[in-house]
Parts: sequence; structure tokens; C-alpha cells
Amino acid sequence: MLLLRNKKLKLFFAGIAAYILYDALQESTTHKSSNSIRAFSSPSTERSLSLNLGGGNCEWQPPLYDIPEEIDFYKTAIVGFPSGDKRMIFIQMEALAGWAAKDEWDFEFLGMSNHPFIKANYPHHEGIWGWEDAADQVVMMIRNIRRSMVEYHDILWDIGYAKTWDEAFQKYSNLYIERPPMEDFLAWRDLRVLDEVHWYGWFIDYWMEGGLMRDIYTHKMTTPIHWNMLMIPAGFSREEVDYDVIVGNKTVTPSYDYHCTNGDISGGCEPVAVISAEKLSDYTEGPAETRKIAQVLMNNEKMAKWVIEEETWECIWEELIVRKKGLRTIFDRPGFGEVDYNFSAEMLEGMLHELDRLIAKYSSDEWNTKETANRVVELLTWHRGLIQTELDEVNSGTRVLTDNDFLGPKEREKRRIAKIEAEIFEKTGENQVASSDARHLEQKKDYSEFFKAADKALMKRRLEKIKKETLEREDRRKRHLLKNQKL
Repeated sequence: MLLLRNKKLKLFFAGIAAYILYDALQESTTHKSSNSIRAFSSPSTERSLSLNLGGGNCEWQPPLYDIPEEIDFYKTAIVGFPSGDKRMIFIQMEALAGWAAKDEWDFEFLGMSNHPFIKANYPHHEGIWGWEDAADQVVMMIRNIRRSMVEYHDILWDIGYAKTWDEAFQKYSNLYIERPPMEDFLAWRDLRVLDEVHWYGWFIDYWMEGGLMRDIYTHKMTTPIHWNMLMIPAGFSREEVDYDVIVGNKTVTPSYDYHCTNGDISGGCEPVAVISAEKLSDYTEGPAETRKIAQVLMNNEKMAKWVIEEETWECIWEELIVRKKGLRTIFDRPGFGEVDYNFSAEMLEGMLHELDRLIAKYSSDEWNTKETANRVVELLTWHRGLIQTELDEVNSGTRVLTDNDFLGPKEREKRRIAKIEAEIFEKTGENQVASSDARHLEQKKDYSEFFKAADKALMKRRLEKIKKETLEREDRRKRHLLKNQKL
């Protein structure tokens, strides 16, 4: 009886959660319509939401959020580094096809459903593979690395820097309503941006290479054990997962994320298209980007039959981008713009280094025959030019940084020493004395060897645990395959 009661309670609360999510989505639209939610009649019914008014005209309508389980969709995972742009893409898909998208975390915590569009940050540490084997194809969103860093933080601020799905869910309606205080951004970026630059490039490599396991910081191919450590960043420091410490000089053979080798995306993990939300929002290039999105949905008849007629595709873009109908997006956020944020030369150089690596890789002979690789190079080259211009402005003094601006640790240390030098020089009047004394002030006793020894012992225990779990998972997989072969 108690078990039955628990099951009923779980179903009850799951139902409430689903309703709240539905209600939140409705509340966050900027356009209301009396006939916005329509009843679904049967799986064979043609699409019935965004309206084709003829002559290239249309009327946007919200998608259906209650997805019938009996429809056989060809489903799309929209993946991208955290930044809010994936929403720009999935609301286009919703308007084009009439069905709602669902977040990877909602699949994990609210349960599986038949939503045809899946928004995902995986394998980034903000993501989770929550959709099991529901997806059939991948679309990758790429945004300017610098702008991604700003909006990534701002979304976290919107949801109160939530650490759990429950916390984030409670703050969902706060998305894109206001711009965070600059000091909050500066404090958070001070801790994260140099590492996230590496995560940005690693994320692109993961999907472009179909789930190939690589180290985040060196981008070398790595082992499953090391990969599993990287996938739980809160459990290990960067030093603990250092490539040389875990892998070293071992010979590494290519290993792939089991989600990709097990067919959890039926068409494979490599993206079928690369989309730019920045171009999507551009009044000149935007309609062409919507066309790219629509063509992705036309890849398979199971999804193509739901897509609104081609003559309306540009109108759909106008409804969402120009007339701003539908869900709030990053471009609705009020206050100062992303250009108002400052980054130090150290930060910008790190971004350029990562972009140079990616551009060189995907423009090589190994990749340049692929349309998706060429699109990656096109977008990253564009982004690189913008960041190089900003770096030139910082170095020339045209763009002036202050001590309150976002500075990297090297820049902060340089300024700290310069400040001490100035104070000593003011007292002594001797430059050499000031320079020498400044570098020896405030030195503290070095306890690093003690902590390294303690960390090493702790890391050994963690490695043993991960190795055991990896072997157990592999053993279960082999037994499952053997069982299927016998059947």
C-alpha cells in the first residue's frame, strides 16, 4: 500500500511540475492569442498552429506543448555551449512545425515524452544526457565565444546560480527579464572565464567528431577513465584531472562517448547543420538562417510533413525576430549591452588562441570537404575578427580597462605589483629598489608540497572508484550485447 501511495504521489507531483512548466512557457510569451492553444485531433492531422495566410503572409501561433505519444517524429537535438542562443533556434522550429521543444534536464527530471525538439548543453558541465535515445539528428549552435561568456553568466544569474534542477525550475520565469549588476558578472567571470574558453572549443570538437573523447585543456585524445573524471568537474580540481597526471605518456586509442556508439542518436552525433543565432537575429541574413533551420526539419518525412509551407518561412522569421512574438530571448534582455563588458588582454588572447586552433583544424584537408566544418570556420573566422579588433583597442588604450573591469589573474598581479612599486618609489625615489621590493612583499610560506601529497592520496582513491565504475558499466554493456545476440 505504501509503495502504491508513493507511486501515486510521484505521478501527482510530476503532473504538477509538467503543468507549471507549461504555464511558465505560456507566461513568458510576448504575444497572446485567444486561439493559441488548440486541441490535437489525431496523429494524422496536418499541422495547425502558425498560419499560412497565403501570398507569403503568416500568423505566428504558440506550439502545442502536450505532445501525443503516438506520433512518430524524426527528432532534433539542438546543442550548443551555454549562452541562450539555442532558444533562438528551437522557437524557430516550434513556429515552423507547431510542436514544442523540451530541455535536456526536463527529460531527466520530469520524465521522457514525445517532444520532437531537444535543447541540450551536453557534454558541458551545465548539461546532462537526459533524453535517453530519443534524438535522431543533431543541429549545433555556435555563438561568438566572447558573447557566450557574457550570456552564459547572465542566464545563471537569472536562475540564482542554481545548483540543482529544482532550484533552476523555481526561477525559470526570471529568464531574460533584466541585466545582472556588473559587479556580479565580474566576480563570476573572474573565477570561470579562462577555463570556460577551453570548454567552448572542447564542446565544438565533441560534436563535430561524433563524441570522440578529448581532454578539455590540451584537446588531446584521452581515455575513458580520464573522460569520466572530466565529466564530473565538481568532484575534481583542474590539477587533479591534468592530462599529464592521469594519462601521461600512455598510448591512447580513439574512444567515443557510449551515447554515440550505442546509437542514442539514430543518425549519429555529428551535426547535420551548424546554425548562428547571431545571424538569425540579423535583419539582412536572418531569413536565410531560418531557411537553414527549416531545411533541417525537412530531412525526414516524419518531420517534414509537419513543417509549414516554404512560402511562409521568411514571414515566420519576421514574426519571431522583427515583431518579437513568442518566448523571451537573449535579445529581449534590457539594460546595457554585451559590448559594455570589458575583458582583459589576457582573456581576449585566450579566446583568440582557442579560435585559431579550431579554425586551423576545421579548415584542414581532413575537414574542408564537409559543409558543417566550412560553416564552423566561417563563423569562427568572423568572431575572431571582432575579438582581434577589441584586443587591438585594449592594447592601444582606445578601450581603457580599469581595476574594476574584468581582468585575468596575470593582469591583476601585474597591476598589483605596479601599484606597490609606485608606493615604494613615492617613499624612496629609487626605481630599482621599488621594483625589487615590490616582488618580495607579502610573500607567504609555501605549503604546496603538503597539499599536493594530500591531494595525491585523495585522487588515488577517486581514481580507483571511477575505474571500478567504468569496468562495471562496460561489463553490463557487454552482457547486454551478448544477451541480444543470443536472442
